[in-house]
Amino acid sequence: MILPKPPPGDLVTGNSANDSLSPLHFFAPCAVTASEEHLKKASLSIPRLLGCILLLLSTFGCRYNASSQAIPGNDAAAEKTIGEDSEIVLHAGAVQADIEASRRTAITRAVETASPAVVSINVIEQVRYQDPFFSDPWFEYFFGRQQLEQEVENLGSGFVISSDGYIVTNDHVAGNATRITVAFPDGKALEGALIGSDPVSDIALIKVEPEDPLPYLAFEFEEDAFAGEWVVALGNPFGLFEAAQPTVTVGVVSAVERNLESVRDGRVYRDMIQTDAAINRGNSGGPLVNAVGKVIGVNTAIYSRSGGSIGIGFAVPAYKVQRIVDELREHGRVDRAFYTGLYVSEVSRDISQALGMTSEQGVLVRDVDRDSPADKAGFEPYDVIVSMEGESIQGHEDLSGKMQDYRPGDQVRFGVFRNGSVHQVTMRIGRRSE
Repeated sequence: MILPKPPPGDLVTGNSANDSLSPLHFFAPCAVTASEEHLKKASLSIPRLLGCILLLLSTFGCRYNASSQAIPGNDAAAEKTIGEDSEIVLHAGAVQADIEASRRTAITRAVETASPAVVSINVIEQVRYQDPFFSDPWFEYFFGRQQLEQEVENLGSGFVISSDGYIVTNDHVAGNATRITVAFPDGKALEGALIGSDPVSDIALIKVEPEDPLPYLAFEFEEDAFAGEWVVALGNPFGLFEAAQPTVTVGVVSAVERNLESVRDGRVYRDMIQTDAAINRGNSGGPLVNAVGKVIGVNTAIYSRSGGSIGIGFAVPAYKVQRIVDELREHGRVDRAFYTGLYVSEVSRDISQALGMTSEQGVLVRDVDRDSPADKAGFEPYDVIVSMEGESIQGHEDLSGKMQDYRPGDQVRFGVFRNGSVHQVTMRIGRRSE
């Protein structure tokens, strides 16, 4: 059927209520036959269909690629799992870092500081002894006392106190040495010379001649050692190392100002530092350092019935060591040729009661040399010395031990009990004539 053509120039605008044009079509010519209209609609729909198909395919392809690269399963769950794994890895790393940091303590840092300056000391000394075959009185009468000499090897420890090679150790380690070899932790060994030794304080000073400056330790003078603080003992127990790293033991200061009752070979051990850090044979002369790596004492003696450590060791305090070292370095010996002019004895119960004392503490002055330092200071017979520089005097041994800390020319203040009360007497110590 042929439909009438509309007037020329009129357009179908699709503004009527019955028009249902596609949103893609805003206007179109309407004067066409039915077959042409269908063909035209079909021709217009094919590109739209192809466009829709291409759009769907591209959308599906993007989603497939995204899903193929993700962890299988729910996307949100996958992202959560990845986050949790990252947190676990980070947490494990932090824990490991904390463990590594906790291994580095003040003690390990003190050991790192002190170890390079700790040395092993090997000495050869001549020991004299009596031939047992000639110990019989009859043999001595006819042949005299027969003295033999023998070379004896001795091992001990020490530590460097200056970059040019001064080394501190004990007198009982190197005081009688005829040959000294000093072994360092880096494997070097140098011949040492004995600068001086003091049997009373049990301190000796050795000198080596290094090619390069040596690592050394400093004494602690800013703070006194106190009970309970951590300490480290370093040395060469039983000769276990030579030219190797020293043995380290850790403990605390058990007590300070300990006075040992036994005085051996003229040694006076007063105001000692007591520690439970293990000290054994061969540790003698090694340093006792605090948690900042400074020397607070020189390991010197132990209390033991078996000869091994039972946790009771003693060190000469740093302030005493430094004074002895300074004298040995300057003079090669310690000047203890002091003279007081006092003759003393213990205070018995009878004397204590006769003088009106409430205890037997102190030392009785039996006589005073005329024109002596004691006489000039005002001491009188039957005075009782009860204190010295503010510290109480228990007896004769206590007074003798305290006197070892003073030198000729020093002024010393004494507390003297006389006529029922205590008086202060100041004496300048004199020098014993040769």
